[in-house]
Parts: sequence; structure tokens; C-alpha cells
Amino acid sequence: MYDIQRVRDDFPILSRQVYNRPLVYLDNGATTQKPRCVVEAMVDEYYNVNANVHRGVHFLSQQATDLHEASREKVRTFINARSVNEIIFTRGTTESINLLAFSFGEAMVKEGDEVIVSAMEHHSNIVPWQMMCQRRGAQLKVIPMTDEGTLRVDALDELITDRTRIVCCTHVSNVLGTVNPVKDIIAKAHACGVPVLIDGAQSTPHFAVDVQNLDCDFFAFSGHKVYGPTGIGVLYGKEQWLDKLPPYQGGGEMIKNVSFERTTFNVLPYKFEAGTPDYVASHALATAIDYVSSLGMDNIYRHEQELTSYAVSRMREIDGMRIFGHCGGTVQPLNDASPDSSATAAVATAAATHDAVISFLVGDIHHLDMGTLLDRLGIAVRTGHHCAEPLMRRLGIEGTVRASFGLYNTKEEVDILVEGIKRVSKMF
Repeated sequence: MYDIQRVRDDFPILSRQVYNRPLVYLDNGATTQKPRCVVEAMVDEYYNVNANVHRGVHFLSQQATDLHEASREKVRTFINARSVNEIIFTRGTTESINLLAFSFGEAMVKEGDEVIVSAMEHHSNIVPWQMMCQRRGAQLKVIPMTDEGTLRVDALDELITDRTRIVCCTHVSNVLGTVNPVKDIIAKAHACGVPVLIDGAQSTPHFAVDVQNLDCDFFAFSGHKVYGPTGIGVLYGKEQWLDKLPPYQGGGEMIKNVSFERTTFNVLPYKFEAGTPDYVASHALATAIDYVSSLGMDNIYRHEQELTSYAVSRMREIDGMRIFGHCGGTVQPLNDASPDSSATAAVATAAATHDAVISFLVGDIHHLDMGTLLDRLGIAVRTGHHCAEPLMRRLGIEGTVRASFGLYNTKEEVDILVEGIKRVSKMF
């Protein structure tokens, strides 16, 4: 049984008040709150085990190194990578993609080559590739999107050419919540000999990920979105690809031998981990992985799916409500400016292709006004373009209000959100 109250008790911040009202935290797509065990793991390591890793023969250094490398194994198991050599610690998804864009571009991309991204990417999976294309004289191409908020995977048949070097796609849209058919995308790319990067920032916290089953060549995610600390993330890469790529940064740890004439680089994964790693955060990330694993990723998924479906049905009660994309078993066409009750039967399987994110607008109320006034009611939501400006232009809007759910959210909090939206709407 998924005991939501026991889960909530693990997160002290959920018991605080904002503006003399109980906090309703619905900004999990930006970052998740931390269970007590994660914070305690960091405190314990700083107080009892703090020493630089891989560098010392003394007891504390050896103990800290053991914890750090045990964390790498924990991540490997969590996403079912083949080897710990394929797990690179970074500061988060953004650095993981920047690392790959630089190193892959240096080794694999030349003038006239092509990189493919999708229409619903976060800026962190657009800008690094744009920068690399500018440096290398390559072209950025885009997988288009339907009005219903799904990628035109069939367009890859024409987009991929003999100049295509990599395809980069988000697993789950941080705006629409669309769960993309990445296995189909990967299969199409591999049929043409093209590797694929999957941005897993919005998928890893919500359902089980198996990189070997997906057969992706690269996969990135952030610790702070999976109930771990900030400043830690992961780049997974198939070993045969990582072996071909040059280091992203130079410094300590990533070297084997250094002279003024020549430097030789370390083995995987250390070749890509220059400098002192955040070994405290890596241990805390492993603790967070233990925590979500103890709850069961399938249980988390079921809880969040039920919550999202309930939220969509309640929010559709509100006059002027526009929900963008796939929403818990219903589809709101992106170019439809008014609620459509007939949409409930549009896609019977939409629940399986949508994650715990709802982006919405109400009538002509500006998203910033809605978010600011909901905040005064103790409800934390996200407003703006959500680091996805090209997607916003595709929708024909400046931004949305986004409610994103986590493993600790409840139907009672959804009810508070709905009543809050209704109250704000009456003010306009």
C-alpha cells in the first residue's frame, strides 16, 4: 500500500506555512523537496567522512571514495546501465548535455553535418547543440510536433540523412508532460547508424528507466529532480561511444600522466570528471535513489497518474480553462482556445503517454498574475516559458501556469489548487 501520509512525514518542508497558509508545493518539475534521509546523509558525511576522494591513502579518504563509488554503482543499477564505466557524475542535466555536445562535436561533427532535436526540448537540450553547430559549421534540424502535443516521429524518415550525426530528444516534455515514444525514435535513428541522446530530467523521477531496454546511446538526468541534492547529475553513455570522445575539461583526476610536452587521459568514467567531484552530493543522490526505490517506482507512477487524472478532471470544471497537450486520458488540441468536453474520448491511451505535469491558462488571465495570486494562497506553481521558448511559440502563447506533481502530493492539494484557481479567476 502507498501510505501517502507516511511519505509526507518524510519531508519536513511540507509541514510549513506560507503567508499563514499550509504550503501546497506543485513545482516539482523545477525541483523536488528532499526527504529527511537525504539531508541527514549529507550532514553525516560532512561531519564524519569528509575527505577528498581518489587521492588519499588515509582512512577518511578511502571511506569517502568507497561511498562515492558505491553511489556510482547505485546509479548504474537504478537506470540499468551495463557498467559503472558508463556513469559520469556531472552537476546536472544541463552540464551533462553541455559535456556531450562539446566532446561529441569535437570528435564526430564537421562542417555540413546535422544535429536533430525536437520541437519540445528544454533550452538545455537546444542551446548547447546550437553552440556546437556554430563552432563546427553544422546545421540544427527539428522534429516537428502535432497540434495534440505529440512528436511527428514519422518526420525522422526525411530528417535523417547521411550527414546526421546525433538525434537528441526529451523523454518527457517539461511543459506538456508528453511521454515521447523514445524507443521508436531510437530505433529509427539506429537503423541509419545515428546515436541518440535522451534527456531524462523529467522521466527519471516519475517512472522506472532502463537504458539498456531503451537502447539509447546517451541519457542525462539531474539529482535534484529525483529527491536528491542540487549540484549533482548523471550522464550515461555507452562505453563504446565514450571511449571515442575527448575530455570536456582538463585538470586533476581526468589524467593518467602529465608532462609539459604531453598529457594522457584517465580511463572511463574518470576521463570526464575533472577536479574534485561533489562526493557528498553523490552519496546523497544514492540515498535518494534508495528512498524512491523503497517506495517502488511503479507505485510512484501509479500514484502520480491517478493524481494527474484527478487534477485534470477537476480543473476542467473551471470556466475558460485551457490545458495544453495530453492530460491524463484526455487531449486538448494545442490550437484550441476553449475547453472541449468531447476531448475526453479523443485518445483512450493518453494516460500512458502523459506524465505528472499540467500546463494551463484560464481565459485572458496572464500566467504571472495567476501564479502570483496562487502563491498568496500558499500554492507554489511555475509560471513563464519554462525554459522552452520555441515550444511556447509553437503554441502561440507567451507562457503558461504549470502544476507539476511529485510522490508526496495529494488529492486534497489538488482541491486546494482548483479552489485557488477559481478564486483568482473571480478577481478578473
